[in-house]
Amino acid sequence: MNEERYCPHCEEQLQRWEAPPETCWGEILVCFNNQCAFYRHSAGDIENKGEANRALGCRYGEDPRNNYHPINILAVCPF
Repeated sequence: MNEERYCPHCEEQLQRWEAPPETCWGEILVCFNNQCAFYRHSAGDIENKGEANRALGCRYGEDPRNNYHPINILAVCPF
């Protein structure tokens, strides 16, 4: 995984992250930019879908083993 990839929402470079073993994802690429629009608006999106916990949101990610298919990474949103 030597190719540099960028978040389509904020254009920050995606960072390698080793997902927890129970996910079976292995190493994925994740946008860790706290100012990314995808991340900042995700808590409201989840809330609007009926979820009760506003502290949960999503970070943008890509799975290199699946042709860099985009995935949502559940994350805590402090705002």
